Amino acid sequence: MADEPLVLGIETSCDETGVGVVRGTTLLADAVASSVDEHARFGGVVPEVASRAHLEAMVPTIDRALKEAGVSARDLDGIAVTAGPGLAGALLVGVSAAKAYAYALGKPLYGVNHLASHICVDQLEHGPLPEPTMALLVSGGHSSLLLSADITSDVRPMGATIDDAAGEAFDKVARVLNLGFPGGPVIDRYAREGDPNAIVFPRGLTGPRDPAYDFSFSGLKTAVARWIEAKRAAGEEVPVRDVSASFQEAVVDVLTRKAVRACKDEGVDHLMIGGGVAANSRLRALAQERCEAAGIRLRVPRPKLCTDNGAMVAALGAEMVARGRAASDWDLSADSSLPVTEPHVPGEAHTRSHSHDHDHDHVHEVSKENLYS
Repeated sequence: MADEPLVLGIETSCDETGVGVVRGTTLLADAVASSVDEHARFGGVVPEVASRAHLEAMVPTIDRALKEAGVSARDLDGIAVTAGPGLAGALLVGVSAAKAYAYALGKPLYGVNHLASHICVDQLEHGPLPEPTMALLVSGGHSSLLLSADITSDVRPMGATIDDAAGEAFDKVARVLNLGFPGGPVIDRYAREGDPNAIVFPRGLTGPRDPAYDFSFSGLKTAVARWIEAKRAAGEEVPVRDVSASFQEAVVDVLTRKAVRACKDEGVDHLMIGGGVAANSRLRALAQERCEAAGIRLRVPRPKLCTDNGAMVAALGAEMVARGRAASDWDLSADSSLPVTEPHVPGEAHTRSHSHDHDHDHVHEVSKENLYS
């Protein structure tokens, strides 16, 4: 274990400042500072608020992760950071911080893909990923089916949402039901006491002529909103638990049906589910049921590793180091639309010898109080 790469990962693609420390496929620390409460009154994430929160939380969260891991920043073999996709301003905070730490410490920098990181995090839970692996990623910003032959270099998109992501639909329906933000956890909670068959809501893009692996939840969201509006207009009470359960069933039915179909069509016997919506209890249960029936092994990380976190970035960074992938250049920039076909942003491999780079000695002197914890 001692000879496995020790990597620190930084994640700032949205509203959570995540910092993880991983040695090989072993998680040593997973520190998160969330700004979700600051966005709740707006009913969604405000990019400028998120960026400012990242700035304030970055150094304390890195310090906390290193302390939790029981390692010094000097011991790191590399620093990984989410380069995209995500909110541009939020990504820039993370990328800038990662550059500063990597430069001051003389460590290689790895700009990695947010979606590929969500797949790779499962290695911290269930060991090395089978190759190939089918991955269903569902969150507030993404609903994607991806085929990964090599998590560091070969990730192929099979399908994606054409409008609202699954998590986004949860948030919007929760707003109509006056359940607050974020919507996923609260709808899941109410749905446990409701009847998933009480209301038949539409299943988007499931017709014989529709794309096999793409998703659409905008029509479902609108159908739920109109159903609720009709009830209120008639002066009737809205059965929140039944609406929550029926809406949730419509979402997870489509997600799991298409994921299992993709596995069968591609001859892949493993399905990994990640992203924030992967914490949904009904999605996990229905996926398990359908995978068992199809002879497919299901891998789902524990809920804390499904939401955005630094551990997933560190996991992919450690895999980059282990497989000898080229580090990123110092001019690495944030890319809010970085395609998943680029698991990382490589540059010419670079190392810096402290003994031959006297011009940068002062960086270590002024920074060691914060960096060498």
